[in-house]
Amino acid sequence: MRAPLRKMGNSSGVIIPKPILTQIGVETGDDLDLSLDDGRIVLAPARRHPRAGWAEAAKRIAERGDDVLVWPEFGNADDADLEW
Repeated sequence: MRAPLRKMGNSSGVIIPKPILTQIGVETGDDLDLSLDDGRIVLAPARRHPRAGWAEAAKRIAERGDDVLVWPEFGNADDADLEW
């Protein structure tokens, strides 16, 4: 597949087709690591913090009311006695 190098302000860029972005698991707005390897430009998804997005996901789950106990019989009955 060929893609033209385009002028973008004082820089140049290449438009990456959506199927390729999907294959590497990124979407518009995600960060990429850029490097050179034997004269080739290599783009890879930037490493994310392992728990990135957990707080937002938990909030969405709670808003949908989908945060009930899976096994209610194993509730946290002794939580009131815990000291932090």
